[in-house]
Amino acid sequence: MKPCTSLVKFAAVSACALLLTACVNSQMPISPANDDVDAAPPPPTVGSSGASDEQAASCDLDAIQSAIGEPFDEAHVAQLQSDSGARQVRVLRPGDMATMDHRPNRLNVHLDDQDMVEDLRCG
Repeated sequence: MKPCTSLVKFAAVSACALLLTACVNSQMPISPANDDVDAAPPPPTVGSSGASDEQAASCDLDAIQSAIGEPFDEAHVAQLQSDSGARQVRVLRPGDMATMDHRPNRLNVHLDDQDMVEDLRCG
């Protein structure tokens, strides 16, 4: 009876080994220096002021403060964007959902219930 028990143990260990090798991905890189792996993008450059290029291109609220309290019109978006130097403009009405990501080069135009410009913010 002993040889049969040994054979069962050998078969069980062999089956486990085969199952584990089936889980190995043959496409996995062998080393970090593998040429097929895409390189990470370079880090943002930082100027002498300590701000990154993206932050340096942030919007300028001083140039557009006169728009607060004025009625909003979609035709004014291009002018606000140009005057502030923002790359993007996001118009937010009461109850609008907005992402919380901070983008220094985005102008947020906050409107009240009567579509009057209530606030202007960069971010």
